[in-house]
Amino acid sequence: MRSSIVQSIKALPPLSKTISQINAIYADSEAGVREMAKVIESDPMIVANLLKAANSPLYGFGKEIKNAVQAVSLFGMSMTRSIALGNSIRKLLNVDLQPYGISPDRFAELSLLQATLMLKWYKRVDKAKAERLYLASLLQESGKIVIASEVIQNDETTAFASEVENSNNLAQVERSFVEVSTSEVTALIFEHWNFDKDFIEMIRYADHPESAPEELSEYAHALNVVKAVIPINKPLHELSINIGLKKAQDAGLKHEILQESIEAMLATLRA
Repeated sequence: MRSSIVQSIKALPPLSKTISQINAIYADSEAGVREMAKVIESDPMIVANLLKAANSPLYGFGKEIKNAVQAVSLFGMSMTRSIALGNSIRKLLNVDLQPYGISPDRFAELSLLQATLMLKWYKRVDKAKAERLYLASLLQESGKIVIASEVIQNDETTAFASEVENSNNLAQVERSFVEVSTSEVTALIFEHWNFDKDFIEMIRYADHPESAPEELSEYAHALNVVKAVIPINKPLHELSINIGLKKAQDAGLKHEILQESIEAMLATLRA
């Protein structure tokens, strides 16, 4: 990995006090919805992003969610933590994704789409695994922010964007320009922030899941499948969907359930 990318990650600031408090409450078996909501209410940006997610048609809650207590009650502690983490981390990383041809808001939308598809798919496969995979799928593309910064600094934005536009293998494009792919950079980011080792490793192998340790192979393959179905350059296009379904089938994952989950998501987005 290039030393400039490593140094960029080492220079990242620590996670905010609010995120540390959210993690502490999540880990406290005695804490509940009101404690979580109280901490979240101290950060207007987290509240705004949580309510935006809660009122998205993707979740189909069926009524307007107006406050943090309602949102935490509906999402649960784990998903609330994931959404708060996702938005705070993107803010810390100072998003500029011009080389990938998308805006920060679009990047956030696509990250949420990946996580939502993972949840729809895996909650019908294994609910415990779905919970772990939701956060990983929400955050697995974070490394693109650091890669984009490297491309910009090297004055290769136009060439990189041209390759990204039509590629069916973004990891390959990334390696050709910066010698590393998103999954490896993302893993290093979360090592810097002292995340759980298994969480880091399942992301580390998401661009090459065939190399993952046996105990993390299913997780890495599932992450790879979701980013194949919803790549940031061709999200939910017919070709992307077919590539993702083929990857799921080849990996021995529940591709029929995945297909049903994709169809349900498309129906929601078209409504």
